[in-house]
Amino acid sequence: MEMKKRISLELRNRNPAEVAELVVDNCRSSDGEVEGLTDEYVELEILSMVNAGLSSLSKLPSLPKLRKLEVSDNTISGGLDSLAEKCPNLTHLNLGGNKIKELSTIEPLQNLKNLKSLDLYSCEITALDDYRGSVFELLPQLTYLDGFDQEDVEVPDSEDDNDEDDEAGPPGEDDDDEEEDDDEEGSEGDEDEVGLSYLMKEGIQDEEDDGDYVEEEEEDEEEDEDGDEDSAAVQGEKRKRDADDEGDDDDDE
Repeated sequence: MEMKKRISLELRNRNPAEVAELVVDNCRSSDGEVEGLTDEYVELEILSMVNAGLSSLSKLPSLPKLRKLEVSDNTISGGLDSLAEKCPNLTHLNLGGNKIKELSTIEPLQNLKNLKSLDLYSCEITALDDYRGSVFELLPQLTYLDGFDQEDVEVPDSEDDNDEDDEAGPPGEDDDDEEEDDDEEGSEGDEDEVGLSYLMKEGIQDEEDDGDYVEEEEEDEEEDEDGDEDSAAVQGEKRKRDADDEGDDDDDE
C-alpha cells in the first residue's frame, strides 16, 4: 500500500492535529521520500515508518513535538541534516538496517541536543574500529547506543514499568484488602476472647466444684465427729447404768 494512502487510513477520520502516534510500517513510498505527512501533525510524538522504502528524510515535515522516530529497515544513506530543524525535541532515533557507513553521516545528529537513544544495528558503520567509543565521543548527549550505554548496561524496559503500574490495580483495592485483613484479625481476636472467657468460666466452675467438695468433706467430718461423740456418750451412759446395777446388787446382798 502506498504511504500516502496508508497515512490517510491511519487517521481514522481524525484531524491530523489530534494525532499523537502514527504507525505506517511496511507501506511503500513511490519515490523514496516521505509522502502524505504534513505540518498539520503538530501534536505527533511517535512516528514509525519501518520498511517503507525510504531513501531520504528530506521531505519530512516540521514535527515540533516528535520524540521518537522509527525508520529502520529502509535505504537511508544520508540527508540527516534537517532532523535537528524539523524535529528539535527528538529523543529516540532508530536508523537500524539502513545504508549508513561513515561517522560523518551521523555527524549532523550533534544538533539534536535532546537525543538520548540511537540505534544503528545492521548498518555498515557498526563494523568500524572502536565503533561504540567513536559514536559516543561524536554524540556526547547520547545515553544509549544500540540498546546499551557506555558501560554496556542494557536500556531499562519501560514496558516493565507500565506492567508494574497495571498490576498495582486501581486505587482502593489495597485498602479493601487491608480492611478485610483487619476484619479477619478482629474475628480471630473475638474467638480468642470467647475461648479465654470459656476457659475462665470453666476454671471458676472447677473452683466452685472444688469448694463444694471441700464443704461436703467438712460436713462429713463434722457428722463423723458428732457420731463419735454420740457413741461415746451412749457408751458412757451404758457404763454408768452397769455401775449402778452393780451397786444395787451389792446393796441387796
